[in-house]
Parts: sequence; C-alpha cells; structure tokens
Amino acid sequence: MTTFDDRERAFETKFARDEEMQFRVTARRNRLLGVWAAKQMGLTVEETDAYAKAVVQADFEEAGDEDVIRKLVSDLTAASVEIDEGVVRRAIEEHTVEARRQLMQSE
Repeated sequence: MTTFDDRERAFETKFARDEEMQFRVTARRNRLLGVWAAKQMGLTVEETDAYAKAVVQADFEEAGDEDVIRKLVSDLTAASVEIDEGVVRRAIEEHTVEARRQLMQSE
C-alpha cells in the first residue's frame, strides 16, 4: 500500500506543478500579446504596460482564450488597426511558444 500511496502523491505533485506552469505560461503569453497589440496601436511605454496588464486581467473573465481574443480584436479595431480574428489567433500560438521558452530558460 505504501508504494501505491507514494505513486499517488507523486502524480498529484506532478499535476499541481503542470497546472502551475500552464497558468504561468498563459499569463506570460497574455502579457506578451498585450505588448504586441500595444505596438500595433502605437501606445506609449506607460500605456503599453497598463494595456498588457489589462490583457492578462481579461483572461480571468471566462475559461479559454475567447475573452482575450475578443478584447484584442475589439481594441485593435477601435484603434483603427486592420486586423481579423485569424491574425490574433496566430499571434496567440506564436506568443504561447515564446512564453513557454522564456519560462523554461528562467528556471
């Protein structure tokens, strides 16, 4: 029974670590997306920082990426940047890879 309990604890620990890493990757990705979108909109350095934080916060509205996509498309369109949802989805994929790379290098 001890071996089974040890394995169970190990799986639970790994699951918790994986979930934390996924959360950190998503938060980093959203910050990178905010910076990317701010550049598209021509925001200042201070505005870029605030906007990147707003994009991170937007992800807490609902599960998944749709809330972030809506925010980015809406804000970019309002700033007269010609963009469609497909471009934003590709940016999400690219920034997810970059966020994971950055976090792996920092560990």
